[in-house]
Amino acid sequence: MADASGTLKTVTLGAKSSSLSASSVHAVSAGTARICVDSSARDRLASSPPDGRSFSASFQISFPRYFTIEETRASLTVLLNKLLLSGRSGTGTVVVDLISDFLNSVPPLGCPDFGNVAVSHEELCILDNSQASLYGICAVLYHQSTALSTIIDPVAALSCEAISEAAFDRMGSESDPADWLTSSDSSDWLTSSDSSDWLTSKEEIEVARVMRLLLNGSTLAGKAQCEAFWCIPIVHATLREVVKSVQSEVLVNLNSSVIIQKVGSSADGAAKALGNKLLELVNVLLSIGKSSLCRAKMNLDSIAADALKSSLTLIFEKECVSMEDLDNEFKVLMDAFICRDYEMIVHELYMLCGCVWKIVVWEVITAFVALEGSVLCEKGKLEEITGVRADKTSEKKVVLGKGTTVVMQLLKDRIQRNGETDGDSPTLLEKLVKSLLLFLDMKGPEFDHFWNKVKDIVNTNGSSRLPKLPKGTRDFANEEMVIRNKVFSIVTSVFKKHGAAALDSPAFELRETMMGKYGMDSRLICDLADQGGELCSLQYNLTIPFARYMAMNGLTSLKKYQIARVYRWDNPCSGRFHEVFQCDFDIAGQHVRMGPDFEVIHVLTELLDKLSIGDYEVKLNHQKLLEGMLEICGVPLEKFRTICSSIDKLDKQSFEQIGKEMMEENGLTAAMVEGIGNFVKEGGSPLELLSKLQEKGSKFLENEGSMHALNDLEILFKALEKSKCIDKVVFDLSLARDLDYYTGVIFEAVFKGATQVGSIATGGRYDNLIGMFGTKQVPVVGFSLEIERVFAMMEQLLKDQNQIIRDTETQVLVGFLVDDLPLAAELVSEVWNAGLKAEFMVDKELMKHIDYAKNSQIPWMVLVGEQELSEGVVKLKDVENEKEELVPRSTIVEELINRTGEL
Repeated sequence: MADASGTLKTVTLGAKSSSLSASSVHAVSAGTARICVDSSARDRLASSPPDGRSFSASFQISFPRYFTIEETRASLTVLLNKLLLSGRSGTGTVVVDLISDFLNSVPPLGCPDFGNVAVSHEELCILDNSQASLYGICAVLYHQSTALSTIIDPVAALSCEAISEAAFDRMGSESDPADWLTSSDSSDWLTSSDSSDWLTSKEEIEVARVMRLLLNGSTLAGKAQCEAFWCIPIVHATLREVVKSVQSEVLVNLNSSVIIQKVGSSADGAAKALGNKLLELVNVLLSIGKSSLCRAKMNLDSIAADALKSSLTLIFEKECVSMEDLDNEFKVLMDAFICRDYEMIVHELYMLCGCVWKIVVWEVITAFVALEGSVLCEKGKLEEITGVRADKTSEKKVVLGKGTTVVMQLLKDRIQRNGETDGDSPTLLEKLVKSLLLFLDMKGPEFDHFWNKVKDIVNTNGSSRLPKLPKGTRDFANEEMVIRNKVFSIVTSVFKKHGAAALDSPAFELRETMMGKYGMDSRLICDLADQGGELCSLQYNLTIPFARYMAMNGLTSLKKYQIARVYRWDNPCSGRFHEVFQCDFDIAGQHVRMGPDFEVIHVLTELLDKLSIGDYEVKLNHQKLLEGMLEICGVPLEKFRTICSSIDKLDKQSFEQIGKEMMEENGLTAAMVEGIGNFVKEGGSPLELLSKLQEKGSKFLENEGSMHALNDLEILFKALEKSKCIDKVVFDLSLARDLDYYTGVIFEAVFKGATQVGSIATGGRYDNLIGMFGTKQVPVVGFSLEIERVFAMMEQLLKDQNQIIRDTETQVLVGFLVDDLPLAAELVSEVWNAGLKAEFMVDKELMKHIDYAKNSQIPWMVLVGEQELSEGVVKLKDVENEKEELVPRSTIVEELINRTGEL
């Protein structure tokens, strides 16, 4: 953004090292940043051969008339970026130059009038499919909502003290017993360090923590009670959560090129997915606005000086948004949602966000005046404004919180720096209001300064806190690491038994490598900030890195395993984390028909048997059988992936719910849904169900893809039967995979015990994925073990069996009861050099040695005291049986080798 001196920020587009952020879109839309088109990107477009272009007659670049100037500029910024990212042979520079010139005009122009522009067929496709207005305005919304989620906490804290000061003054008064509370018991989340009793989410607890930091040391916190206060953690936390969910949709689309799809493709689906998140944003913004407006009015009521209260109330009622305004805006938004008019939705949401921001700013103003009213009265300023002598204010001493004190000082400095408290008396209060309105204007040059200072306040006040982990991650230590190492050892041994070679790959890939491979799960990919010329993302699974490795090295055959961390930006909850381990086993290359499929499933069952985590089953289906089923039911080809995604939810939802979704959202007829329902209910013994599907008259026999799938499955099931592992397999026509790359057999292993952990492993055949990265199509089949879920099951199993797990493998504790480290070092080094696992202690208290050995479950102890040293012996103790004997010092290592070998 522009700084206070008016210097414009530069946003570079089209360069390999550049990426478009929500804050950049906001800056350009507000006219506080200029666009710089990378020269190499422009040259690339300009060098497109003219004869390769197919120009349409004309095209009018236009946006809805109801768009504001800021919305139009944001839309054009995203459109320009899409043209630069998606441009290739057949595109030119005319449109790019028109848009960049318009955005860099000084002063910023209103609505653009480019007239009719001649564009190529490729440019026309990009312009028609960019959804620039949707994501441009959403980027601004995301930026503003992020700022709002930071600012509302200190603003609410100011109100808490402003209103509580009045409650402080009225202690003992019986005038308004329903409105004021003299006890802090009802604001436990402000006065107690433990909010876990009633605050449920981590974000709610975090908001409560921030509020306590801001109000630390205040003599006023907790003196007032109303819904506008006790709802703060819940409402503010909801905004944080919704902003994060909008982020996952918006940021992915700002820097993605336009993929030209067929009619009825995923563009509408993406808009719909975003629309659902925007509806959540509507609801939480409405809640924020109403609670903030309620506190602003309470701030007004708490102003002690009647003349000051009267003057400010008149300005407030004239300038601030009302409850009726919020309700009307909500009604307009709901009408837009019903019509699925996404441009109208984002426009009205932008307007709603502006209304809410204005209310929050007025909450700041009213809180500031309420807290500083006594100072204004003492200076005689009110008498100058109103002509009425101000009432004497309370002499009671109040202390603001450490955080809110700094916020108040920021506001005072702004007013004093601009001389807003000087000048003619009739306009004094209006000048003060105007000064704060300008200071807190998100499009103004000073707001970033205020925003950053607020973030610093929270961070500084929290600097003495203990560090904590990011959400969705966890540490592993002690017993957990023992379990992990055991599991990894079993997994590795099984994979190696089948001749698999190890593979490791970087934790992140180029973003372009990963996009378009995961279906709807693409929204969970963790993108990295551009650190030097490349847009990268953390690996979502190990399949794409493996396919990239095969293609990059020109390999056509490989059996490999890989154990590594993968990352999903999902909502963390019980058993779900942002960072998890996966164990993959894959066989790539041309082999006997269904040979790799058989071995992969055999390896999976063998592995789960060796892990001994309980009873399980491997659900199995075939992608071509699934597609044949949809074709038989009359589902249009372009909806196959969408319907497969719906079927994939059957483990969490009933078919009635899924069927309703198919009809209402995907446009299937009742007959289509009924047909799908009849098929997906089929499941059971592999050979029995296969025989049924192959009977004369089966509709599957009339479909070429289904016939191919049934022949594959017949070979596979017979091989599994001969290998005696078919009893773990269930043929299930309801099994579907949401990923886009499966081409043949698909399967997932599910635990059948009481611990609900979801799928233990998933996999299938993907014959076309490697070819997407290289020139050769290499068939592959493999699976991924969800190792985190295996850990959870094993931990629960050991807990149920009351088994105690040793943290270490120590065999011997060498304990010296004399203060002589060199002698202890000599003896323990001999033990270590003999290959024994040992620890040592030097302490004169015998029971410390014994207690440590028992607590650590160390089976043997070697004790050396003054007497043992003088006699040239050591005491060898069997800890479990509590037996001990004297052994010559010279033979103790040999004796330990013999004893530990017997364990």
